[in-house]
Amino acid sequence: MEFKKVRFCLSAHTVGQLPPPEHPEVAFAGRSNVGKSSLINRLVERVNLVKTSAKPGKTQSLNYFIVENSLYLVDLPGYGFARVSHQTREKWQELIGGYIESRSTLACVVVVIDLRHELKELDRELIHWLRYLKVPCLPVYTKADKLSFSQQQKNAVLLDSGLTINADERIIFSAKTGQGIKDLRQRLAAYAAPSQQVIRNTVNDPI
Repeated sequence: MEFKKVRFCLSAHTVGQLPPPEHPEVAFAGRSNVGKSSLINRLVERVNLVKTSAKPGKTQSLNYFIVENSLYLVDLPGYGFARVSHQTREKWQELIGGYIESRSTLACVVVVIDLRHELKELDRELIHWLRYLKVPCLPVYTKADKLSFSQQQKNAVLLDSGLTINADERIIFSAKTGQGIKDLRQRLAAYAAPSQQVIRNTVNDPI
């Protein structure tokens, strides 16, 4: 899959504005200012497809991009940013929660975590929630270029332990150097393969 064959589709501020569920979707979630936008830009080989900002909380909608007319990439609002109103935080949580719980074509959530820091409780809670919903997730430990190789490995082991995952269940990544990009593209491309296009049951679906 050529991820550079990507285009912006729409921004959804409510679940009702989502596009028809025609293609598998990979969503990107992470704490505000964790490097999510830079990760997506590196993935699709664009400098500024997704706007980056030093100001947390910039993304306030579900932003849809489509790759090769076969896979949606969905940029979710960042979470955990305190300098917004309580009402805004509740609106984001409702939007993200409604999307993840109800979207039948959601194939995977990439959870972006800063490799430099210890595991945050919100990241742990998100992973546990996705497991409860039976939504596949892929932790990506980003900003690896800020650390030496030995420190990368040491920090990754601690994050793995906190998330109760094995090393082959996550990716160590750097948007700056491209570390981990090949592995990330291969894993995400698999969700667009015909054999992987299975519509999952959601918590709101009849059993």
